Amino acid sequence: MTKEMGTTNTGTQGRYRALWIAATMIFAAALHPAKANAQGAAPTDPQIVGIVVAADQIDIDYAKLAMSKTKNKQVTDFAQQMITDHSSVSKAVTGLAWKLSLSPEDSETSNSLKAQAQQMTQKLQGLQGKAFERAYIDNEVSYHQAVVNATKTVLVPSAQNAELKSALQGAVPLFEGHLQHAQRVQSAVEGGGQ
Repeated sequence: MTKEMGTTNTGTQGRYRALWIAATMIFAAALHPAKANAQGAAPTDPQIVGIVVAADQIDIDYAKLAMSKTKNKQVTDFAQQMITDHSSVSKAVTGLAWKLSLSPEDSETSNSLKAQAQQMTQKLQGLQGKAFERAYIDNEVSYHQAVVNATKTVLVPSAQNAELKSALQGAVPLFEGHLQHAQRVQSAVEGGGQ
């Protein structure tokens, strides 16, 4: 057993929280309007579709990993909701994009999200039991905080098509509900509840 593996749960939890906060800040910075303006333009409608599709798939992938690694009912139920809801959102956005003749486009933001998700997935894969559950749900809280913020402050204001803008606005309450659910599970996991 290495010295690092012998660290307290509080120390490990603090390290992972710092990692999740950093990931959230990267996500928020990638979508921050000042950065978009510095590059000359806010995301285009096809890029917005690409960002939403990427963000949905990332959360679906996190949830599938959680389903395979946890026996905690609250975490499992949350993960199943993420698979169901984000699959529905992705399908709706893809259908709307097809209707509007918008092909999802990769952007610096969607590529950054995918790269960050790859790193986070590797970290999560290396964890087991309560350490995994804490890390997964902490990430979900941070991720949904960033998604809600980015949708409200960047994606909705940047959307040029009225139907796309309306769809994004309609998704905000769902994402806020996910955040609240994740926070409840986070409290239970941190408190040792099942």
